[in-house]
Amino acid sequence: MRKTTIILAILAFATGLQAQYSPYANKIRLDWDLEYRLPGKSRTQVTEATVPGAVQLDIARAEKYGPYYYNDNWKDYLWMEDQYFTYRTEFERPSTGSNARIFFVSGGIDYEFDILLNGNKLLHQEGMFTPVSLELTGDLSENNILEVRIYPVPKMHQVPADRSQAAQSIKPAVSYSWDWHPRLIPSGIWQESFLEIRQESYIREALIHYTLDKDRSAALIDLDISGVQLQGQEVIWKIRDANDQVVASKIIKPGSDQLRISTRLEQLKLWWPHDHGTPYLYNSALEVRNADNELLQIKEEYIGFREVKLVMNEGAWNEPQGFPKSRSVPPAQVEINGRRIFAKGTNWVNPEIFPGIITDERYDELTDRAVEANFNMLRVWGGGIVNKEAFYRLCDEKGLMVWQEFPLACNNYRSTPEFMEVLEQEAVSIIKALRNHPCITIWSGGNELFNSWSGMTDQSLALRKLNSLCLELDPNTPYINTSPLMGMGHGHYVFRDMDTGEEVYSMMARAHFTAYTEFGMPSPSSIEVLKTIIPANELWPPRPNSAWEDHHAYNAWVGNTWLMQDMIEDYFGETRSLRELVDNGQLLQVEGYKAIYEEARRQKPYASMALNWCFNEPWPTAANNSLINWPNIPKPAFRAVSDACRPVLASARIKKLEWREGERFETDLYMLNDRYRSIPPGRVRVTLVAEGNGELVLLNWDHRDLNPNENLAGPTARGILPKWNTDRFRLVLEVDGHPEYNSEYTLLYQPKQQPVSNPATLNQ
Repeated sequence: MRKTTIILAILAFATGLQAQYSPYANKIRLDWDLEYRLPGKSRTQVTEATVPGAVQLDIARAEKYGPYYYNDNWKDYLWMEDQYFTYRTEFERPSTGSNARIFFVSGGIDYEFDILLNGNKLLHQEGMFTPVSLELTGDLSENNILEVRIYPVPKMHQVPADRSQAAQSIKPAVSYSWDWHPRLIPSGIWQESFLEIRQESYIREALIHYTLDKDRSAALIDLDISGVQLQGQEVIWKIRDANDQVVASKIIKPGSDQLRISTRLEQLKLWWPHDHGTPYLYNSALEVRNADNELLQIKEEYIGFREVKLVMNEGAWNEPQGFPKSRSVPPAQVEINGRRIFAKGTNWVNPEIFPGIITDERYDELTDRAVEANFNMLRVWGGGIVNKEAFYRLCDEKGLMVWQEFPLACNNYRSTPEFMEVLEQEAVSIIKALRNHPCITIWSGGNELFNSWSGMTDQSLALRKLNSLCLELDPNTPYINTSPLMGMGHGHYVFRDMDTGEEVYSMMARAHFTAYTEFGMPSPSSIEVLKTIIPANELWPPRPNSAWEDHHAYNAWVGNTWLMQDMIEDYFGETRSLRELVDNGQLLQVEGYKAIYEEARRQKPYASMALNWCFNEPWPTAANNSLINWPNIPKPAFRAVSDACRPVLASARIKKLEWREGERFETDLYMLNDRYRSIPPGRVRVTLVAEGNGELVLLNWDHRDLNPNENLAGPTARGILPKWNTDRFRLVLEVDGHPEYNSEYTLLYQPKQQPVSNPATLNQ
């Protein structure tokens, strides 16, 4: 067994989901071993463990397994979900002052576990989102063994082995297998974990509440503190602005361990989504000092002030028509600081199968991509994890609104007493951890819980409990039970309906939803990705029952999704190479996603949101709806969606993808404006361009000025398609003096079939 060498470092820290105030303390890193037993073996094995991490990755390294993301190697890991595992570390009792306290702290352990010190069980817990803060002081010997024993993965039943096994736990259902995620169910210590030396007096928890004045120019701020032996000490609270100037402060001598500090902040600067203003953040610093002015504890965090509401979409009160007049569709319009904002964004999934290996750097790179895509909202999907603290901090800083779902998805979570107890524990931890982040814009009970395959309703006790906890702990942030609700759109997920043959263009043009909260458009992954996951002898041609299927190109959802090779070849003809397949499939994704985002925006103000499925991947798929291949490789559709989500652009309502020589081409024109400022009048030049065949000018549209946050419908551009020697052409919209508003669309072209001559007449 490895023995921890104790290194003391004085620092302030916050871990994982632990949004409480942490002590100014000595943090002691621990070296861990992992004990496991291979199938059919009586003796246990021991290997070094990486913390944070996952037992699967430690065992794979020790047993020399192949990478889980290559070929069908993921199947080698399946046996681990039914096993017990033990993390173990040995350490000497730290040398401390007589009044110091020693704690074991962990930001998160996945999923059910015991903690033992020198063979004595100190804690049993179910739930990976509730942090551990366990005092060890009175139980320590000179030499100590600390163990974390991990239980097998929770399963409601053994058969079928699918996501329904997660229906009596708060374990994210995605890892039980999904149409883009293999069955790989993580276990282990997934957040930072260490020993901590605290002073005798310390703050256990401190939660901020604030109320904005009616004009949002000032805020009344309350800080509720729960501490230990605070009497006789001094608590100092300071708020600094972005220039490091103290703008509010209070000094308190506590008379008890429960206290409230209140202050008022004038000349307030508000937090805004990045495309509507500055995501302004203040620094909040809390100190505890003794009578000799010695620092006992400090915690700093950033806070932002905003008012967020979900309000009725414009025109929604007109529905349903007729009598009796029942409830209309629920509100889906996000309002920040009194401004109605069109939410352009995506569905975020955890960027790794094993959340323990997600780094701050990965979160930083991917949230940068989201801003680059002109997104202002990320829906953290309920089938996956609640992310690490770094994700929300980065969204605060970058002005990305977060729709946060609790980790429930596509199951009927029946409200047994045991389930409700864990649900409340986990939900309280999640809300307390995230509630001070200004990026949190919507709480949601989970994903697709009101659908027939889930069977839950607004009378389900689990959802009523989540609603009540959000109301109690974060009353000023909206809550909805699930997505979709009536009036919201989930789907469609392919370029052309597999039953009716209707294309995305016409499906979207006749759609009528307050919010498009999920929609997809599949494509093959980039060749550089495919070569890393599929053996060379299977790369071409693609086929089921190969690594292509293991990576969700076949039999993933319905039909032959997600590769859709037959649909690709219907449009482009027989595919002769992998490059052709990838390029043509990605073109369908490009044009399909542009069609949906732009049409959703054209339907403003009734429509208020467009979030595609999905942004990223937790492992490399062979084909999927994602915009970014794992780990951070943008597809061509990423650039197209970025263009479609620009604040201002010229837009065309496309009728269909494929056109023929001599056909009358038509497209309706629009100017889209999501900015809260006027756009001057301008001229839009509409041209059809066939490379090497010249161009055809259809129209010059002189549009009037656009009011703030206004879309403007223009004329219909028409023209007869000439004879071209090509199989595709581009529709180009150019705005004089504003190339940043330009748009273009690639469409397919078929020349007229030439009559076949009769061979018998050739010599006459």
